Amino acid sequence: MSDAASPAQANPEADILSALGGRSIVLVGMMGVGKSTIGRRLAARLGLRFFDADVEIEVAHAGMTIPEIFTTHGEPYFRDGEARVIARLLEGGPIVLATGGGAFMREETRNRIAAKAISIWLKADHDVIMRRVRRRADRPLLQTADPEATVTRLLTEREPIYGKADLTIASREVPHDRIVDETIETLHAHLCGEPAAQSSADIASAVR
Repeated sequence: MSDAASPAQANPEADILSALGGRSIVLVGMMGVGKSTIGRRLAARLGLRFFDADVEIEVAHAGMTIPEIFTTHGEPYFRDGEARVIARLLEGGPIVLATGGGAFMREETRNRIAAKAISIWLKADHDVIMRRVRRRADRPLLQTADPEATVTRLLTEREPIYGKADLTIASREVPHDRIVDETIETLHAHLCGEPAAQSSADIASAVR
């Protein structure tokens, strides 16, 4: 087959960028589901800037860590600042933004995300979350006598709200790039009305 007769190279990333226009992509979900890791890789695939809302909050507070902000000022103060940071970042879109686990609980923030972005819930089950959060001791909401019970309670409270996101992707113990591939495919189907065409490399990988 001549080059002229070959099908056009599949480029779902370009399709997604075109369909997004000025909108951003916002990742929501519980602590430990991989929002920052997946978000950074997704941004690189799409050629967009990546921001982590928690990091931006720490910068805005002269380098105080999230646990220090919680301890010094309390959770309501933190949530107010979080909402302001997310609003500011979304004004500078399109970007890929990873949010803290509680950010999407605030209706004002959900409405702003709905107006300015496509939201993606990275959904992981309880066991996956517990395995991941045990690796870090700096989760303010888990400084309790029974962190596992706290995660169970937070999942019960938050999952119905996370379910309001535009899209849902299962976060599980597979290579990060596989989750990113699935996110690209899901975004393409949502924004462009059709599944992303597979490149020859994708097909070869699937066969293996």
